[in-house]
Amino acid sequence: MIAQVTTAALVGIEAHTVRVEVDFSRSGMPSFTLVGLAEGAVREAKERVFAALRNSGFRLPPARITVNMAPAALRKDGSAYDLPLALALVAGAEMLPHESLSGVWCAGELSLDGTLKPVPGILPLALRARREGARALVVPQESAAEAAVAQEIPVFGCGSLAEVVGLLTGERTQAPQAADLASLWETSRSFPVDFAEVKGQDHAKRAVVVACAGNHNLLFLGPPGSGKTMLAQRIPSVLPPLTFDEALEVTAVYSVAGRLEPGQALVVHRPFRAPHHTVSDAGLIGGGQIPRPGEVSLAHRGVLFLDELPEFKKHVLEVLRQPLEDGRVTISRAAVSVEFPADVMLVAAMNPCPCGYLGDPRHACTCTPLQVQRYRSRLSGPLLDRIDLHVEVPAVPYGDLAGQGQGLDSAAMRAQIAAARAIQAERYAGLALHSNADLSGQWLERFCALGAAEHRFLEAAVARLGLSARAYTRVLRIARTIADLAGAERVAVPHLAEAINLRTLDRG
Repeated sequence: MIAQVTTAALVGIEAHTVRVEVDFSRSGMPSFTLVGLAEGAVREAKERVFAALRNSGFRLPPARITVNMAPAALRKDGSAYDLPLALALVAGAEMLPHESLSGVWCAGELSLDGTLKPVPGILPLALRARREGARALVVPQESAAEAAVAQEIPVFGCGSLAEVVGLLTGERTQAPQAADLASLWETSRSFPVDFAEVKGQDHAKRAVVVACAGNHNLLFLGPPGSGKTMLAQRIPSVLPPLTFDEALEVTAVYSVAGRLEPGQALVVHRPFRAPHHTVSDAGLIGGGQIPRPGEVSLAHRGVLFLDELPEFKKHVLEVLRQPLEDGRVTISRAAVSVEFPADVMLVAAMNPCPCGYLGDPRHACTCTPLQVQRYRSRLSGPLLDRIDLHVEVPAVPYGDLAGQGQGLDSAAMRAQIAAARAIQAERYAGLALHSNADLSGQWLERFCALGAAEHRFLEAAVARLGLSARAYTRVLRIARTIADLAGAERVAVPHLAEAINLRTLDRG
């Protein structure tokens, strides 16, 4: 008797349909054969599943058992196949009606006593099951809230194999898991930090507004203790809230990586990731024998903060170039090529020199010009070309630290950014552009057209500062964002002047 159960295999953050087929044959010696490109954890499932079946009260008759995981060309790994395999075995032994499994998708790891444990990648599986028109989805109880976010498909969370069989046979009744999206989105409006806590640094706050309004990458330069990290940590509080589709993308990445908190159904805040400068290239962009998301993918739709930028290994920083350009990471292995999303806003911070006090009026710099040159040369030109804003963050004067007044807070900054983003959404409707940071070529000429006075001003700036062609392009992008923040239709001289002022490294 052949029984079949449907589940899914993860490739990147996408789930692909897998059919677990079991054939019971009473002829020949009892045996167990597993085929279908099953990797280590799947092959080990035999011992877990047989023990779980025995301890749950299911006695399989002696038989020659063949298990096929189709399609055979798709690699399967992980413990999520335990539950589908157990149900297929129970149905193959005629202890469960085959029709009860029709249209039912499932996944879960089994303990030896039959208890169900959560597994990564439940949300991508639920989304695939919904697209395939599944009748129901059965998952471990701890993963039910996450799966229910997919909506339009009944999700049942169970605590054990016996509960699943009882649910399928009708001996046990259970209401589908409900997804309370309204309460989840309520938490998206609260942030533990606020820009009102940052004393002084009005110039840096303005730079954050410009960067977030145009989705520009940002580099802070300043001495130790000037507040660079404090500024960066508060950037998610002023970015536009995630849309539901974006939240599903981010949650899928965290689900596949096994980074969702217990009981967390949906990631509703834009991520903020700050890897240490000792991170490897695989840790930053993802990798491993079975590729898993790295920090740049965990920061998808959010902020990737690299503190002490020159301290990162140079080859590690170089692997960022493709993700920053394309918004995705492609990891190729001999057996598989996997793609992860990586649409991030890069925020970096660095000292102006090895000791950190170059240009600081209160501390003497102890670095030689050669040391400063070597320190800054750790950052390649192609990487810096992908950072639009270079902003000085000087030490905060005592008067600002001791002052009682508040500067610009997150709510006010968020309102400015939202207004500028709305202008860009209307301007780029129907185009393959999402923000001013995407402007290049013909689009740059079309949307950043300059008048005679603006051309004369920019020509003088290029001649005086020695701006490169790449710097010229980035000045126009930033000026377009500044004009949007001012509600101006065309880029004017004041917008260009502020844009040049936000490119510190171009000014030496």
